[in-house]
Amino acid sequence: MAGRHLGRDTAHRTSLYRNLVTDLLRYERITTTEAKAKEIRPMAEKLITLGRRGDLHARRQAMRFLFDVHVVKKVFDDIGPRMKDRPGGYLRITGLEPRKGDGARMASIELVDVVDAPPTPRPQRVTAAPKAATAPVPAPSTPAPAAEAQPEPLPTAEGDAAATAEAPADAEAPATAEVTSEAEGEDREQD
Repeated sequence: MAGRHLGRDTAHRTSLYRNLVTDLLRYERITTTEAKAKEIRPMAEKLITLGRRGDLHARRQAMRFLFDVHVVKKVFDDIGPRMKDRPGGYLRITGLEPRKGDGARMASIELVDVVDAPPTPRPQRVTAAPKAATAPVPAPSTPAPAAEAQPEPLPTAEGDAAATAEAPADAEAPATAEVTSEAEGEDREQD
């Protein structure tokens, strides 16, 4: 059997390659193990060649392999035209320090003419925001000009006590008003 198995079954390995190539073409530079970088290099170069061709059939072939439609668009609109004059060898693999955890040989794989522009952002997933953050803030009404000119007086200690005493009375006032109006209605009926 040709190629590296990378300790994975066929379906997992194929999915891994597709994910790595998609990320490589999205960000134009990724860091992975040396073995994985050597495996995905021919796949990514074939996709860039499809991008150079630019026809509909090539676009459909790229869509079969890549997971993201935005990356396909980038390959055909950006990367393919940039590599139009290059007859192959679109990628460079550079060795890095071994990984600290297990000592695996690491490598960086990148496009040869990487533009140091910010990478294309991934589409953000929609997540539920906290309810406090999603509550709409009522628009403040425009206050009268006179209210703006005069600041509110600061309450004193006596005013605070009066305000707290008035608050429960205000809450109970409508209930007593209804009772009194009903009582008045009964009194009128008796008359």
